[in-house]
Amino acid sequence: MSANQQLLNNIAIVLLNPKYPENIGSAARAAWNMGITRIIVVGDEYPDHTRMAKLATHNAAHLLDKMEFHENLPDALAPFSQVIGTTARRGRQRIPAKSPRIIVENILPLLPENEVAFLFGPEDSGLSSEALQYCQQTSAIPTADFSSLNLAQAVSIHCYEIFHAVVHEQKEPLPAYKIANSRETENMFHHLDRTLSHIDFLKEKSHDYYMRNIRQFLGKVQMSAKETSLVRGICRQFIANAKQK
Repeated sequence: MSANQQLLNNIAIVLLNPKYPENIGSAARAAWNMGITRIIVVGDEYPDHTRMAKLATHNAAHLLDKMEFHENLPDALAPFSQVIGTTARRGRQRIPAKSPRIIVENILPLLPENEVAFLFGPEDSGLSSEALQYCQQTSAIPTADFSSLNLAQAVSIHCYEIFHAVVHEQKEPLPAYKIANSRETENMFHHLDRTLSHIDFLKEKSHDYYMRNIRQFLGKVQMSAKETSLVRGICRQFIANAKQK
């Protein structure tokens, strides 16, 4: 296996609640064209394989045979150190979105030692704010006017930018450093939530606002697993000491 393919193998396309199995097939075909082989679907029930394969064609049908399926998003994202949410929606409470090209430049140094997921939401509504809380970065495809790209088109553009950066833009060996995965960071956020609620820093009305900002801040730090464990230990000790008083 080439070094470039090893980097591409650390990329996954995650489709959250896709409405049509055919769109999964089209997304798999787009990913396969760019050397990306990992497709993950999150939904209430496993999609119809025949309908998926119809648009995947025989070239990418094998990706559907090994496709991962999860019923909830946290489990699907657990192994990934960076999650990129793809969205055309804007809002003051959302992470500022960058173009796919800038996003790929940001994640390229992580690929030797970390798994990276590109998360795509439902075709009609996109990613919700709840889903975006698991993302460290967001990507929006620049368009001339109204954004009306379908799911497969959005997957194609992101996969092309990944492939181009890995195969054509990479000039020197990439640095290698491991950062915490989603399961480790979510455990840390759980402990932070408990601790900050314990000291009444998080009030009922402002809880989501402050936790969203804490997530965005710490998401930029790219903490290691050891560092997230340290934060969890501090939180546990803080609560234990507070209970003794």
